[in-house]
Amino acid sequence: MEGSLNISDIFGRDVFSDRVMRERLPKSVYQRLRKTVKEGYELDPTIADSVAQAMREWAIENGASHYTHWFQPLNGITAEKHDSFLSAVDSEGKAILEFSGGELVRSETDASSFPSGGLRATFEARGYTVWDCTSPAFLRREGENVTLCIPTAFCSFTGEALDKKTPLLRSMQALSREALRLLRLFGNTSSRSVKPTVGAEQEYFLIDREKYLRRKDLVYTGRTLFGSMPAKGQELDDHYFGVLRSRVAAFMRDVDIELWRLGVTAKTEHNEAAPAQHELACIYDEANLAADHNQLVMEILKKAASRHGLECLLHEKPFEGVNGSGKHNNWSLMTDDGINLMNPGDTPHENLQFLLLLSCILAAVDIHADLLRLSAADVGNDHRLGADEAPPAIISCFIGTQLQEVVKQLIGTGYATNSPRGKNLKTRVNTLPELCADGTDRNRTSPFAFTGNKFEFRMVGSSDSIANANIVLNTIAAEQFRAAAERLEKAAKFDLEVHDLIKELLTEHQRIIFNGNGYSGEWVLEAKRRGLPNYPSMVDSIAALTTEKAVKLFGDFEIYTETELQSRRQVEYEHYAKVINIEARAMINITGKQIIPAVIHYNTRLADSVNKVRSACPDADVSTQTELLLRSSKLLAKMQAARQKLLSDVEDSIRISDPEKRARVYRELVFPDMQALRGPADQLEKIIDKDLWPFPSYGDLLFEVSEP
Repeated sequence: MEGSLNISDIFGRDVFSDRVMRERLPKSVYQRLRKTVKEGYELDPTIADSVAQAMREWAIENGASHYTHWFQPLNGITAEKHDSFLSAVDSEGKAILEFSGGELVRSETDASSFPSGGLRATFEARGYTVWDCTSPAFLRREGENVTLCIPTAFCSFTGEALDKKTPLLRSMQALSREALRLLRLFGNTSSRSVKPTVGAEQEYFLIDREKYLRRKDLVYTGRTLFGSMPAKGQELDDHYFGVLRSRVAAFMRDVDIELWRLGVTAKTEHNEAAPAQHELACIYDEANLAADHNQLVMEILKKAASRHGLECLLHEKPFEGVNGSGKHNNWSLMTDDGINLMNPGDTPHENLQFLLLLSCILAAVDIHADLLRLSAADVGNDHRLGADEAPPAIISCFIGTQLQEVVKQLIGTGYATNSPRGKNLKTRVNTLPELCADGTDRNRTSPFAFTGNKFEFRMVGSSDSIANANIVLNTIAAEQFRAAAERLEKAAKFDLEVHDLIKELLTEHQRIIFNGNGYSGEWVLEAKRRGLPNYPSMVDSIAALTTEKAVKLFGDFEIYTETELQSRRQVEYEHYAKVINIEARAMINITGKQIIPAVIHYNTRLADSVNKVRSACPDADVSTQTELLLRSSKLLAKMQAARQKLLSDVEDSIRISDPEKRARVYRELVFPDMQALRGPADQLEKIIDKDLWPFPSYGDLLFEVSEP
């Protein structure tokens, strides 16, 4: 791409940004649109034609020939349908290029071809995409093709949300409304909106594409269904933050440039803990924009990898035995005039507004731990959560020693008189300056950790949309903010009532606070004693969507109707069963067409060798060859038996019509069958000649990202 790199020149070049709108739109149109974007005012439909005309002219000047409504259906990825700007041909045969306000605001698509959980039957196809003006349009470049992409919401003909953007926007609106009520009580009359801000950290693996294509399990499922660990894994901690290989560095530079052009604030990149694993983190943005940008990050990581002869794996656990990949969702609250409401200040014990917001959020997490767990539920994440590499499946909150001391005082008396300060660390090296430590340490085992001026929700899976997590966070926080505002608005003595409320919330919900080691077995027992829910798998957590508590929560804030919740519950059960079914069938095919023939070839060759040696020298010791032959033959028989059981159970399971029952059978029967099949196959990989084994090993994939 560009030779010399100047971020200022590149950043936002392909975005119909606020600056571009200010330059190209009539002043009155720009001001009305900005009020909608920044302050949440209702969109004025009369400005659509002016915006569409300016957007079309800008896009065509930058080489675009087509536009698309870019949306995020319930399958977790993005979707788009491309239309050219060509609208007619005049009498002289000249093309007429148009893009109207109606085409900007709304488009129609086939809703029955996307997951809907029964909201749309096959014969009921109509669905609509609707312009989301809070997320700017952008240009996508694919070689010489340039397309104008317009972020949109997606709904059915009957009005239900069929996407992740619509409920996210609803939750942001609810959160802003209720948070502002609290701010007004504390005397803030200047802030006009409160936006949840999110910074997503994206983990991923990079492997050689040629080797990837030889692994049908990776091609079909995104993870290795077979594979034994090589002699070296991540034991030496020599990959984390290590020097980037030139091929990887070139890839990262390519990704950065493409993201910067799209206005995505790619900030930090480095090698992660596992071999071949890496991370990219972006600067905070409003939750809706952050969710859109994270989708772009995942898309561009995949496309850029292909250009460099690499494959980007976003699965949560592509390799057994080494760390999987997550996506830390850093969540905070920011006013439109730049106040971070999650900043405790230098003396948090004196910051009543912060302490009330903190207490409300802790209460929200405790009350709705099941929903928060569900928001990070994904088939791939089942392999990762609680595996001593990611947070456990039990929701708890880390608040650190500083806030823990403040909370202890508040629970005891209702008032806090001090908060521990960070200390100066002495390096005992004269040439190094003194280091001022933070007021508290961090806890990488905590699912929901306060880290200075934000909460870090560490459970989200690397391939998942961050929309789900933020919908839940925004809504449960809004519920507690509303309850607090309703009580405080009636208070005769505000300061006294605030202290009482903070004490009550912290006392009632202190069980959710845990600053210790979330990986320990003792914590599982302690969490059970505290009454905290534990949902080990995705299937266990899905029912949380439609509890009476959840229906009331989402209904009260108009985030989801009960019908929309029921549909999503069905989508989640169906998704789980379909993914496990694909993985199971892939294992059946790979063992039948690749591994079993390779083992038979090996055994035949070994048996022929034994016979030849015995024929040439009857007294020769062939015990080693015989032992290997017997061992591989036993493992082959064991593998074939496991394969037949898996095949039979898959065929029975797929016939189950009820989505929940089918998902549970896949979890409780088919998934253990898959593990039983993998066991002997991985043992055979350690025996069979490398030249006979039908696909690249873990060592080939993890340690051989060769230079071009």
